[in-house]
Amino acid sequence: MAADGNSLLEDKAGDKAEDKAADKAADKAADKAADNAEDKAADKAEDKAADKVADKAADKAYVDYSCVAFTDLLASKAPVPGGGGASSLVGAVGIALGSMVGSLTIGKKKYAGVQDDIVALMAEAESLRSDLLTLVGRDAEVFEPLAKAYRLPGDTEEQRAIKDSVMEDALVAACLVPLEIMEKCCRAIEVTAGFADKGSALAISDAGAAAVLCRAALEGASLNVFINTKTMKDRGRAASFNKKAESMLEKYVPMAEDIFARVRVKVG
Repeated sequence: MAADGNSLLEDKAGDKAEDKAADKAADKAADKAADNAEDKAADKAEDKAADKVADKAADKAYVDYSCVAFTDLLASKAPVPGGGGASSLVGAVGIALGSMVGSLTIGKKKYAGVQDDIVALMAEAESLRSDLLTLVGRDAEVFEPLAKAYRLPGDTEEQRAIKDSVMEDALVAACLVPLEIMEKCCRAIEVTAGFADKGSALAISDAGAAAVLCRAALEGASLNVFINTKTMKDRGRAASFNKKAESMLEKYVPMAEDIFARVRVKVG
């Protein structure tokens, strides 16, 4: 009888321990589910807030923002503007400095022999500045669909196929604009070299700063190409984009460095 009593007590203790473990596991699962739900809700709210900021920004051209407003938006969670648009703006600022060198050279007797050259350089510089400012907004236009594509569902095979197709198209568009920014920056570096060689000696430091900024813009835009080609399914097209970007870097980064070095010697 004692043995039966002990067995009964052991069974009850075992049942109690199992119930306690089951309750603990259930509580843990419930807590985890609640945390996941909260995280998902928070992410959704953040995405919605970011989209709202981006939509509000889209109502006004980025280049019409004040410096403070633009950098505030750049620092936010909004997907645009990003590195590509920022690089394009930096390029525009760089070539604007080149134009300033030209403006300080025009009309000076000392530089009468290069007036026509400076006028031609300024005309091209202004065209490049306008193009680069336009590309600030254009980069945002092509990147926003890519940011949204990343958030598409991919739980089923059909959803994954749709997501891959949308992603590929968005990635191509998101490469073409920074490549164009790079092309404009390359030409801006060439024009800046002209300002450094023929512009007023009083503004030579500004020509050097222009070269530094245009180089930074060129390299910044290239990173937006490389990060997008990395995930492209069409590896042939990705390689073509990469080759084009690398070719520009190989030629124009040293050119900008040379302008800076020559200016550095002149300013002492």
